[in-house]
This record gives sequence, structure tokens and C-alpha cells, in this order.
Amino acid sequence: MSAPRRAPRLTVLGAGSWGTTFAQVLADGGAEVTLWARREEVAREIGTQHRNSAYLGDHELPATLRATADVAAALEGADGVVVAIPAQSMRATLAPWPALPAVPVLSLTKGIERGTDARISEILARAGGADPSLVGVLSGPNLSGEIAERRPCASVVAAPEEALAETFASWCSAPYLRAYTSTDVVGVEVAGAVKNVIAIAVGAATGLGHGHNTTASLITRGLAEITRLGVALGGRRETFPGLAGMGDLVATCSSPLSRNHRLGLALGRGLDVAAAAAEVGQTAEGVATARAVADIAARHGVDMPITRSVVAVVDHGARIDEVTTALLSRSVRPE
Repeated sequence: MSAPRRAPRLTVLGAGSWGTTFAQVLADGGAEVTLWARREEVAREIGTQHRNSAYLGDHELPATLRATADVAAALEGADGVVVAIPAQSMRATLAPWPALPAVPVLSLTKGIERGTDARISEILARAGGADPSLVGVLSGPNLSGEIAERRPCASVVAAPEEALAETFASWCSAPYLRAYTSTDVVGVEVAGAVKNVIAIAVGAATGLGHGHNTTASLITRGLAEITRLGVALGGRRETFPGLAGMGDLVATCSSPLSRNHRLGLALGRGLDVAAAAAEVGQTAEGVATARAVADIAARHGVDMPITRSVVAVVDHGARIDEVTTALLSRSVRPE
């Protein structure tokens, strides 16, 4: 009779709302989970009170979830690492650490680094010392507030090889989260990053008082932009109508739980970018990602008018009402 399989020991780097929520998912799936928090007081609260009040209010976390502010202690003995550090601070966070261990590394972060235009999987390899063949990404409709409440959802995990994608999926065995697998790392990662930019435009249109016709038009054309860029970078076209593309885009563009959507709403109501970001209160990755996406698109000759419009607003102070109107009054062309 074979011995029972040992539960995987998994480390989650980043104790914001998404990292903490995914640590719950892993723990609910039976893994032994250690959550690294940048601040000692956050780690202490998680470990002693089973809460992360700064990000999840009074939500009760699994009692089995451990937390520490010591990254070496968090990584010691880990069978796998999950990364939920914001895209724009990823490189600076990783820089002073030793190389990530030679174990599977799953990125939850959705964004592209401004200045280098690097995808998160590339930063993990270049700055974090992770083995590129062991790095995967997760995307899909992942509104952390709903997942924290253990509401049913699905995601896709992509890795260079199917066997590794299946390993990542096995970590996500909580009864309320279904993980599908893919080997299209580029497509899944691009979709997860660019949807945040489109969500700002859709939120702005709603904030301006436009209706469902406008938002449906922007979501649909936004998916076309994401697909064009993803395919140009080597992603597979069939990825984009799925969970990582359309699924994540619809959730992020339509839910009040989406930080990027809320930031767009605030812009549409007339706030400037700084005031809108302050109102949201947490990182809205689409603001910084927009310029990186526009740069990549320009280099590859990919037409992304919605992205350019978001850049015009968040980087160059254009009026949101003018760029939204201009988007929907472009010259006639085949769809």
C-alpha cells in the first residue's frame, strides 16, 4: 500500500488583497502555506488573529495559514512559490533577495513593467533568478473580493510544459476554484496585463454617463486590441476568447470590485489621475501598464487606439470625455 502523498509546502510572496486571498485558496486546497508580508505587523496579525485587516477587513483566514516578514524563512523548504507582488515594484523587491529557489514559481501579478516593457515572468527570471522553464502564470476572472468569500470561479494556469501547468493546477484544488491548463504563457500573461488598461477606459465611459452600448463596444474592441498584441508577441489566438482573455476582461471591466474599473469611474467623474488613484486606495496596475503596452504595440506595429487613449489621459493630461468620444467616432473600417 503506497504512502499518502505529502501536502505541498507553498510560499506566497506578497500579502496584499490578492496574495492573501490566494494563500487562502492554497490552504483550502490542503497545502501547507506560508505567506510573506513586507510589514511585520501584517504578518503578526495574520498569524495570531487570522486576519489581514488592511486589505480584507474582518475576513477570517484559515487557521493553518502561517505568515512571516522574513523572506528567507518564508522560502525555506518550499516545494513551490507563488508571487503576488505589484508589477512596478517587483524588480526592486526581488533585487536584495537571494535567487528564488529552483522550484516551480507561479505568478499572480498582472502587469507589464514600465521602462523595460518586461512581462512578469521575464522579471522573475532576470531579476529573481527563477529558472524560466519553471515559471508559470495565472489569469482569469480573479476578483479577489469574491474569491475571498469562496464564491465559485475559474482560472487558467499557463506554463512552458503541460506537466508543469498541471502541477500548478493541482495547487489550486480549493472546491470553489477550477483551474484549467495552458502552455501559452505569453498569451495568458499579455491578456492578464492589458485587460487592466481596457478596464480604465470602460470605467471612464461609465463615469461619464455612457450606457451599456458604449461599454459593450469598448469591451469588444478592447478584446480585439489584446488579441492583436498577444498574437504579435507569440501568443495563440485561441487563448483570447477564453478565461484569460474575455473572461478576465468582462469581470474587470464590469465589476465595482475591480480597482482599474473604479479608477476609470473616478476619471470619468472628473478627478485627475492622482485623486482617482487616492480614491481607489490600492494599486491599479493599468495606469503604469498602459504606457508599457503602448510602447510594445508601437514597436510591433500593432494598432491599439483604446490603449493610446488611456495613455493620453493618465500620462499626458488629456480630457477623458474628448478621448472617449474620439474612440467611438473613428473612420469607417472593416471589423
